[in-house]
Amino acid sequence: MQQVLARFDQAIGLETSPRTSAGTGALPEAPSAAVPAPAPAVVAPARAPAASTAAAPALRASAPTAAPVASTHVYPPESLRAPGDAADRARRLSEIDARHAAACPHCLAATGHTRLVFGEGAAHAELMFVGEAPGDAEDRMGRPFLGAAGEKLDEMIKAMGLSREQVYIASILKSRTPDDRTPMPEEVAACGPFLMEQILAVRPKVIVTLGGPAAKWICGTDAGISRIRGTWQQWTPPAGADCPAIPVMPTYHPSYVLRTYTKQVRMEVWSDLRAVLAKLGLSPAAPAQPR
Repeated sequence: MQQVLARFDQAIGLETSPRTSAGTGALPEAPSAAVPAPAPAVVAPARAPAASTAAAPALRASAPTAAPVASTHVYPPESLRAPGDAADRARRLSEIDARHAAACPHCLAATGHTRLVFGEGAAHAELMFVGEAPGDAEDRMGRPFLGAAGEKLDEMIKAMGLSREQVYIASILKSRTPDDRTPMPEEVAACGPFLMEQILAVRPKVIVTLGGPAAKWICGTDAGISRIRGTWQQWTPPAGADCPAIPVMPTYHPSYVLRTYTKQVRMEVWSDLRAVLAKLGLSPAAPAQPR
């Protein structure tokens, strides 16, 4: 196990492996378990550019603090039912993607983006990662978590013994915000429910939120990320959905890890990911083999 932990630490940039971390405590070694083979990855097709945009600034600008805005989104009955097999989930995701592109009040009105970024990954993934909004690289390619932050997320996923094709990755907003600022409450109220539908379609066993905005919206809390990271939270499905509450592990956004590349931050992320593996009954000692 020591060798496994050392490889994990090396993958996320640590020299030594922590055994405990504030908020999570020591994690038991989970038994080795097989990871389900991924369904064909659901990747949103690239769409024609809507408008050119300037390169993203180094840091995401913060939006003024504002109260949440009630959503008027009406969930189709199809989205509220329990998902079927992997093929059914993939079909549902494709339907949500098309409906979002045609009807999302926020993304249809937004003009500061080039492409929509719906999400991608295994339609029946047990683990789902959620960020806040696309950045420059994602906006240009139409895929979630690219660039330096995407590479760091890939390292985190690989260190867990998984691959990008075995998880599902999405964000609250599907279009880049002006100057990469934090999403506004009215934008989240308009676009966020489509993420809710994605969660209902995939129905993962665990959600990992990346960064404060995603954690606050998914968990329904005003607490800052430094306060709740490493502690189990809960995502509550919309009323009428045939879906149980899903455990949520908030952790730092990969871009924050890159900007604040301290041993303490990396130890905390490592602890969070180990807690997720334990919750899933997996272990980095038993890396999943893609089929």
